[in-house]
Amino acid sequence: MNDQPVIVLVHGAFAESASWNRVLPRLHSHALTAVAAANPLRSVEGDATYLRDVIAGIGRPVILVGHSYGGMVITQAAAGNPAVRALVYVAAFAPEPGESALLLSGKFEGSTLGGALVTYPVATGGTEFRIAEDRFHHQFCADLDAGEAALMAATQRPVTERALTEGLAATEPGWRTTPSWFVFGEGDLNIPAAAARFMAERASARGTREIPGASHALAASQPDAVADTILEAVRHLRD
Repeated sequence: MNDQPVIVLVHGAFAESASWNRVLPRLHSHALTAVAAANPLRSVEGDATYLRDVIAGIGRPVILVGHSYGGMVITQAAAGNPAVRALVYVAAFAPEPGESALLLSGKFEGSTLGGALVTYPVATGGTEFRIAEDRFHHQFCADLDAGEAALMAATQRPVTERALTEGLAATEPGWRTTPSWFVFGEGDLNIPAAAARFMAERASARGTREIPGASHALAASQPDAVADTILEAVRHLRD
C-alpha cells in the first residue's frame, strides 16, 4: 500500500469543489495526489459522515484541508479517525465540541456575512442561505476581479441553516490530537481574522499564515499561500 497521504480538499458554504482549481495544480506539481471532495452543505454530522466515506474509499492516509464551513466538517470527520494525519484550515472554522459556525463567526467583530445573505425555505424542511449576487464580490472575494466574482456568485452552493447552527458533535475535536495548520486573510469579511487567530492559537497550530488584505476566497486569490501551507503539513509528516 502507498502510505503517501492523499490531500482531500473540502470546500465550504457558497463555494464548490472547483474553488480549489488553482491549488490543485500546485500540489500536483509536487507529485502529490490531491482531490477536491463535494461537500453536501446540509449538516455538520451528515457532511462529516459523507467525508468519512470518501476517506474510507481512498484507502490511504489523508491530509484534510477545509475552507470556511469545511473546517467544521473536517474537524468532525477527523475525530477518532486514524487515517487522518494532518488538518489544514483555510479561512476555516476549527470548533470545540458544541460550537457552531454561526457562534464562532460572531465571537469577534468584523463579519458582515449576515447582511449579505438571501434566505428561503426548502421543501425538505428548514431554510437555506446563499449570498446575494450583488453582494458576493465585496463579501466573499473582494481581491478578485469582478468577472471572476460574478462566475463564483452564479456557481455558489447554498448552505442550510442547520449546517451553520449545528454544534460540533465530537467529544474531542480532530485538531486536539492531529497536527494542524492555519492560513487566513486579514481582510476576511466572513470569518474575521481575529477569530481565525483565536482558533489557531487554541489548536496550538504548527503553522499560521495571515495574508495581508486577503479575502475569504483564499484558494482562488492566494493559491500559493494555500498550497505552501499544505506543503508544510506534508513535509512535517515526512520528517
